[in-house]
Amino acid sequence: MPKTVTKDPVARDLATGALHDAIAAIAEDAARLILPYWRSGAAVQVKSDDSPVTLADQQAEALILSRLAALYPGVQTVAEEQAAADGVPDAAEGRFWLIDPLDGTKGFIAGKESFTVNIALIQDGVGVAAVVSAPATETTWSTGPDGARKRRFGEPWRPIKVRDRPDRPAALLSYTMTDDEAERLSARHGCKAWQGMDSSIKFCLIAEGSFDVYPRTGPTSEWDTAAGQTVLEAAGGRVVVDDGSPLMYGKPGFKNGAFVAMGG
Repeated sequence: MPKTVTKDPVARDLATGALHDAIAAIAEDAARLILPYWRSGAAVQVKSDDSPVTLADQQAEALILSRLAALYPGVQTVAEEQAAADGVPDAAEGRFWLIDPLDGTKGFIAGKESFTVNIALIQDGVGVAAVVSAPATETTWSTGPDGARKRRFGEPWRPIKVRDRPDRPAALLSYTMTDDEAERLSARHGCKAWQGMDSSIKFCLIAEGSFDVYPRTGPTSEWDTAAGQTVLEAAGGRVVVDDGSPLMYGKPGFKNGAFVAMGG
């Protein structure tokens, strides 16, 4: 009998694992595009919400949107700069992309290393494939056919997983918190040690077993968290809201409330 050929390239490539590789390649190409703008004195504009944006954000998003549309036409995209220019969609479709082309723009402008490219595929509110790429360190974390994985640009993938909670767990926190706030919040989650950091790298460091918890009390947009959460969950971690249920996607306005990301 002839083989059945799916007309749905997303379902096809998820089934074969090719989608994970495809979005990792797109994110790394966006990272290579961004890197020449880092520490170059690139011009900064201010968006209507008073957050900064650079040409690196805009060009990286254009590359990502173009490549995704070519590979997987017809899938809804919700991307940070697209939303800033045109507004967020009224609702999420059953399947859609969440894209942050340069998470941690303030740190990027300041010359810090912790900025990332983020792409996540959401299906019925849940991340099913994702990639986080860090241009400054040429490092990528991704979902894969068998869980979560990590690589340096051009090197083979290696599997990653969360660690069991150690006797002295360590927290990652938003760098914008004061030391007093950070100490109170980390202690609330049983951590005496903590480190402040920009961007979605926090999810990835928990996914690879370097840290244990990332509590967030302030609001974020869904594109800030979707890729990191999906990678972390693939590594055996979880991200929960106040009632203990998973952080979901496609909410009104594509906004998150408080959450806690954790490893083993």
